[in-house]
Amino acid sequence: MMELKVDLGERSYPIYLGEGLLQEASAYFDKHGISKRSPILIVTDDSVAGYHLQPVKDGLQAGGYNVHSFVVPSGESSKSLHMLERIVTASLEAGLDRKSAIVALGGGVVGDLAGFAAASFMRGIAFIQMPTTILAHDSSVGGKVAVNHPLAKNIIGAFHQPEMVLYDVSTLSTLPKRDISAGFSEMIKHGLIWDAEFTSWLEENRERLLALDPQALQYGLYQGCRVKSLVVSEDERENGLRAILNLGHTIGHALEAVAGYNELLHGEAISIGMVGSARLAMKLGYSEEIYTVTKRVLQDFGLPVRLPEHYDTAQIMNAMMHDKKFKEGTMTFVIPTEIGRVEIRSDVRREWVEEVVEQLKREA
Repeated sequence: MMELKVDLGERSYPIYLGEGLLQEASAYFDKHGISKRSPILIVTDDSVAGYHLQPVKDGLQAGGYNVHSFVVPSGESSKSLHMLERIVTASLEAGLDRKSAIVALGGGVVGDLAGFAAASFMRGIAFIQMPTTILAHDSSVGGKVAVNHPLAKNIIGAFHQPEMVLYDVSTLSTLPKRDISAGFSEMIKHGLIWDAEFTSWLEENRERLLALDPQALQYGLYQGCRVKSLVVSEDERENGLRAILNLGHTIGHALEAVAGYNELLHGEAISIGMVGSARLAMKLGYSEEIYTVTKRVLQDFGLPVRLPEHYDTAQIMNAMMHDKKFKEGTMTFVIPTEIGRVEIRSDVRREWVEEVVEQLKREA
């Protein structure tokens, strides 16, 4: 088992990574003072439930916890106000109180949705992340929780840190192949923004990672979580440094919104967005090598680098106007300046972005 700490003073919490941790969930809940007198609610989706829900419930109940569950449909469309209301209803019916906890058992959608439910229920109750996807090594750390609006992704949300992240890497063996590739998008992002050596390691260990080799996977997840925890510890509420974690997200979130949150997986949209950011870097005078390496690494992991031609550029640009990173008439982008380093630019011209969106439709 490996352990990291997100250092936020009184709101600090650990990230535990290892195999078989779900079976030991009760012991970790005890360690972190989760109340046995108050009910807890596990939120998961219908893909994860069949594999992991009952074993987790059984283990927690055997440890003396009063456990309830709520299952949502898998997919980004569940991150909605309607589904949030249903979780609140389930919480009330289960008798949750201020000492209760909501547990997110699943990927990024479940984590964001359950976390926002925990942030808003009775103005905030305890929250535990139990990620079951590769992509969630990013979303489960940092306390950003939200639901989507039809016009913009994650526009309705809060900062609500979990009590802990309990990451059982053995759950990843049940993932579909497409979800495995999409999950590595955020891991690659952590290398591109922070650690050139980690980016090289990802390239060198691509086959082991895609085959879910336990040793390689645990190391890669640890490094991705390490970068995220370091950044979040410096800037919890995204007032400066934390914005670098948005590499590829300005374009990526717009693509998800235009696609109605059902055509591209989040990691796939962010992959295309990171290629777009690398193209913008060239327009700002940075080396073409940034674009070449970014595109190569993403393609090596089976991720898309090309935008489907049927996506309407005007709609994509309009969606970017609703993004949280659009301020006072300027477009803000995270721009790679070399592999392992980025800068936040608020002077990116709209016409450049339109040109890049069109270029993304012609990527080889």
